[in-house]
Amino acid sequence: MPQVRKSEEISGWLFMLPFAISMMLFFVYAIVRTAYFSVTDFDLFQAPTFVGLSNYLTLLSDPLFLTALGNTIGFSLVVTTAQTILALLLSVLVNQAVRGKGFVRTVFYLPCIMSSAAMTLIFLWLFQRDGLITGFVQFLVNYRLYVLLFLACLAFAQGALVLNASRKYDGISNVDPFFLLIALTVAIGATILSAFWQPLPIYEETFLISWLNTQQRFLFMPTTLWSVAMMNIFTTMPTLMLLFLAGLQSIPHALYEAAEIDGANAFQRFRYITVPALRPVTFAVVTMGIIGTLQMFDQVAILGDAAPLSSRITLAYYIFENAFPAGASSRIGVASAAALILGALTIAVVYVQKIIGVKERLD
Repeated sequence: MPQVRKSEEISGWLFMLPFAISMMLFFVYAIVRTAYFSVTDFDLFQAPTFVGLSNYLTLLSDPLFLTALGNTIGFSLVVTTAQTILALLLSVLVNQAVRGKGFVRTVFYLPCIMSSAAMTLIFLWLFQRDGLITGFVQFLVNYRLYVLLFLACLAFAQGALVLNASRKYDGISNVDPFFLLIALTVAIGATILSAFWQPLPIYEETFLISWLNTQQRFLFMPTTLWSVAMMNIFTTMPTLMLLFLAGLQSIPHALYEAAEIDGANAFQRFRYITVPALRPVTFAVVTMGIIGTLQMFDQVAILGDAAPLSSRITLAYYIFENAFPAGASSRIGVASAAALILGALTIAVVYVQKIIGVKERLD
């Protein structure tokens, strides 16, 4: 037995060896090297000189760093909260589909198969002052009475479809996504026909909205970052939806049947069965969301000169700007100090979330 146990231990260490080597090369060595550069004035061309904590003091007195820090925390809070809630609701909606389940899942997952750069360029076009988003807002204002008509038609068509299906099948959801697609088609057709006849007035108000190229703030974040947040939520939500969907399908259906027999309504089954059972998945989703949003870089970088720097800068982009500034010497020491602060912030937020937020294990 001791020989078998020793052989198993050796096998375990051999399996861990590739991961341990990659950890030592790409994480431990990188962290030690970054910590060393953070107390020097290294600029990529001359030998580094020890400067103590002056790089950290420089960061604390730099208004752009404080702006990037505030933007990063606000962006992480908004995106992590919104994408977690929306992904959970979307997964519940997709999981309840009776017909066309594969089609519905494919439609909702489509944004994830496109590259981040392509999606950012599309959103840049959409968020122009006279772009599609501004046009959509203007359309809603001018056609507000027809919007109300559309919502009424949608509710009526969805209700009629659900009522008709309930006579033949059990467990039909009021928001069944397949019926919702049909109801949307009916409501859009009815609204377009009524717009041609114009039984209701159409307003002619014209305005432009600066979604990106502005320094205005809304609540605790620049308007530009709110636009980036919408873009990020749209592209990451489908992946998180799949994680919730896998968790939903592992919940025993007998729990829902027992709760239904006891008289629990749909909201009570969701509140007392679905949400607690998905706690481990929710912990993973929130943790991945926090890490990903605190390190937001690509979509902000692609925006480039389309938005003012102070309106779009995050900590990750601040590090890049100091390490590789355009037309100036690199400040690797300052960038390294900012990188260590970002790493410490990420670990601290994840730890606080684990202590007071969503728990990793079921009670």
